[in-house]
Amino acid sequence: MRTLPEHLDEVYMIGIGGIGMSALARYFRMEGCRVSGYDRTPSPLTRQLETEGIAVHYCEEVAQLPAKVDLAVYTPAVPSGHAELLALRGRGVPCMKRAEVLGALSRGKRSVALAGTHGKTSMTALTTLLFRGQEPVTAFIGGIACNFQSNLVHDAGAERMIVEADEFDRSFLQLTPDIAVVSSMDADHLDIYHTEEALHEAFDMFSQQIKPGGCLITKPELRARFHTERKVYTYALEDSRADFQMEMLHIGDGVSRFDARTPDGLFKDLLLPTAGLYNVENALAAVAAAWAGGVPEEKIRTQLAQYKGVKRRFEYIIRRPDRVYVDDYAHHPNELKACIASARAWYPGKRLCGVFQPHLYSRTRDFADAFAAVLSTLDCAVLLDIYPAREQPIPGVDAHMLLDRMTLGEKYFCTKEDLIPLLRKLNPEVLLTMGAGDIDREVENIKNAFA
Repeated sequence: MRTLPEHLDEVYMIGIGGIGMSALARYFRMEGCRVSGYDRTPSPLTRQLETEGIAVHYCEEVAQLPAKVDLAVYTPAVPSGHAELLALRGRGVPCMKRAEVLGALSRGKRSVALAGTHGKTSMTALTTLLFRGQEPVTAFIGGIACNFQSNLVHDAGAERMIVEADEFDRSFLQLTPDIAVVSSMDADHLDIYHTEEALHEAFDMFSQQIKPGGCLITKPELRARFHTERKVYTYALEDSRADFQMEMLHIGDGVSRFDARTPDGLFKDLLLPTAGLYNVENALAAVAAAWAGGVPEEKIRTQLAQYKGVKRRFEYIIRRPDRVYVDDYAHHPNELKACIASARAWYPGKRLCGVFQPHLYSRTRDFADAFAAVLSTLDCAVLLDIYPAREQPIPGVDAHMLLDRMTLGEKYFCTKEDLIPLLRKLNPEVLLTMGAGDIDREVENIKNAFA
């Protein structure tokens, strides 16, 4: 595994506007480095970086590169022929993927890595909050945690590092954690792994990189897939086999109260001030990680009650008696299912309308039937065009392919330009916007339309 250059004064980042890259940019800035970078398009995140003193440009131009660069960091989504990346390599500048940098930073720290095809961002934010009640931490979060209003926490003198461990591009195999959590291993990123079995093998490899004396925390149903020699604990909402179990769940007014059974006995009446059954499950995983890291029960209880959620993870945009609007990052069929099920549980009997922007042509193709089935559980569904991200179009794969397979009566295809007029006409009681593309840029417009 690669190490960082010994002296770092100037760091350049290609793809700086990504959620993981921007956290690294902030880290190096806080460490006293000069940081600048490139991204394809401006965004609220890049604008925020610029206000923090980080220079960002949006044209792929070698002339924009600093005269001297000690380290170049790039996202795996950047093509190998990117002009700036080629120029930096030609100058002999050390060029490292984001995951390699995270791996290098975490080595030598007492690290906690949160992995899984679903839930890892919320788990990382929760785990950071719980540990921070006990000790200084550095945390890299794959979303904007509302408690910190950032995707980075970097306390002075922190020896504990908490990292969201991304399975895309096998990035998490750069990590060697003390405590690892794996929440799920559903088929995803098949453009990288090709088969579900290959994905499972990568997660197993990740578990085998846990340091001696460390532990793995996962679900009872996943336990048999891991061959790690480290101690394994399990957690579940309802499974008597689990070491950490939820008991006595009470939900109401957007908050959850529950007891957590642990190896040290019952942690009674924990308060989680957010809705969604999957958030309760993520909180249970974070409780297990904090317990494994030595955080006492009372610190866990106090910190958990302060949780404010993560941007775009069942995030309330409007919360009034006459209207509820929730925005969510859900982009896999199981994530859509969890989001929709939580909205049903918290708002029974209400008419539920969902706007979904599919993410990636390959994911839409691979899970077309599953997407159609879960979207058909809405009372009303609106589909936007597929967000391509790093992919070229695939013939025959588009939003209409999903629409044709959906069985609910009230379904629509819509352009972004026509979305607000359509939503005003539909006038939903409970509205969900879901997707990992640029649907988040419509949130403010939707909010204003129903203000």
